Amino acid sequence: MHNPQLNNNGELQHLLTIEGLPRDVVTHILDTASSFVSIGDREVKKVPLMRGKSVFNLFFENSTRTRTTFEIASKRLSADVINLNISASSTSKGESLLDTIDNLAAMHADMFVVRHAQSGAPYLIAKHLNDIGQPHVHVVNAGDGRHAHPTQGLLDMYTIRHYKKDFSNLTVAIVGDILHSRVARSDIHALTTLGVPEIRAIGPRTLLPSGLEQMGVRVFTDINEGLKGVDVIIMLRLQNERMSGALLPSAQEFFKSYGLTTERLALARPDAIVMHPGPMNRGVEIESAVADGSQAVILPQVTFGIAVRMAVMSILAGN
Repeated sequence: MHNPQLNNNGELQHLLTIEGLPRDVVTHILDTASSFVSIGDREVKKVPLMRGKSVFNLFFENSTRTRTTFEIASKRLSADVINLNISASSTSKGESLLDTIDNLAAMHADMFVVRHAQSGAPYLIAKHLNDIGQPHVHVVNAGDGRHAHPTQGLLDMYTIRHYKKDFSNLTVAIVGDILHSRVARSDIHALTTLGVPEIRAIGPRTLLPSGLEQMGVRVFTDINEGLKGVDVIIMLRLQNERMSGALLPSAQEFFKSYGLTTERLALARPDAIVMHPGPMNRGVEIESAVADGSQAVILPQVTFGIAVRMAVMSILAGN
C-alpha cells in the first residue's frame, strides 16, 4: 500500500505520522536537525532555505510550545508565516475545514501546519490537496486528536540520541496517561523504528490502551517495578480535557501512585534522563525537585524542537 506521506520517489511529501515511516527517513530528519541546532547560537538566526515560501499555521486546538516553535522554525528558514486566528476565522461562521483549505490554497500556500481535535484531520487535508491538483502543498501534522504528534516524537528521539548516542541498548519507560496521549503513540512508533529493544508503558489500568503488548510494549501498573533499570523516562500529563467519565480518583491520588519523585527516579539507572512533552503539571505527574533536577532534559527538548521542525519543513520544501 502506498504511504500517503511519501511521493513516488520515496521522499517525504507530508509529515502525518511516524507510523510506517522508513527508518532512513526518520534518521535523515534527525541528521538534518543536527545541522540546524547551532543556528540558535548565531547572531543572525536565519538561513534562506524557505525564502519566499508561505507557511500557514492552522491550530484548531490550544498550543504554546508547538505553535511557537513552528513559527520560530519557519522564520529561521526565512519563510513567510501566517497564523490563522481560528476562533475569529470563517470556520466559526460555519465554513468547512476543506473550504478553508481551498481558500488558503488559492492564496498560494506552500505548507500547512495543522493541529486539530479530530484524529485524521491532517490526512483528510493532504488527500484533499492531492484530489484538487495541489500535491505540491505540504501538510505537517502538529497533533491530531489522540492519534499522533509526529514532530514531538521526532524531537523526543533527537533528545534521546543527543544524550544516549545509541538506541540499540536502551530501555525507555513512558509513564502516565497513555490512553489519551498522541505523544505516547508517536514515541512508541519512533522508538520501535529506531530499534529500541525495550519500551515500557507505566500507568493505571484505566489510562492504558488495549493493544500495547501487540506493539511490543511491556506494560506495568506498578511504577516502582516499571522504572527499575531504565535509561529514559518520558512523563506524560493527565489529559483531563480528553477524559470522559471518572478514570481516576483525583490528581493527588495519581501523584501518590504514579508521580515521578526523587525516590522513584533513583530506581532508574544513575545516568537516566527525564523527559516531558509539556505542559507540565508539577505535583501531579512530576515532583518539582525532579523537573528542575540535573537529570531532567525538559527545556533542551524545547530547544531541539525548533531544529527538528526546521528539518522537517526544509526537507518537505525540497531542500
